[in-house]
Amino acid sequence: MAEQSFEQHMRRLEEIVRELESLDLPLEKSVALYREGRVAARACRELLDKAEHAVLLCDEDGEHPFVPASAPPEADDRAE
Repeated sequence: MAEQSFEQHMRRLEEIVRELESLDLPLEKSVALYREGRVAARACRELLDKAEHAVLLCDEDGEHPFVPASAPPEADDRAE
């Protein structure tokens, strides 16, 4: 089976959230969906980490490394 893309994992994660929010699920089904959602979320995080690494490698001049959006503003030296 081919590896799923980030977008495929995100779509499935959104479907899972909608299902869980419906409140019409038996407990066992809710737990199974939660577990599947954790797997999809982990896959998304891993794919984002790979993309971040690729961006770092693409920064040819080395002066402006990729700064994740979650980093505090002072961590980005370019914000002057």
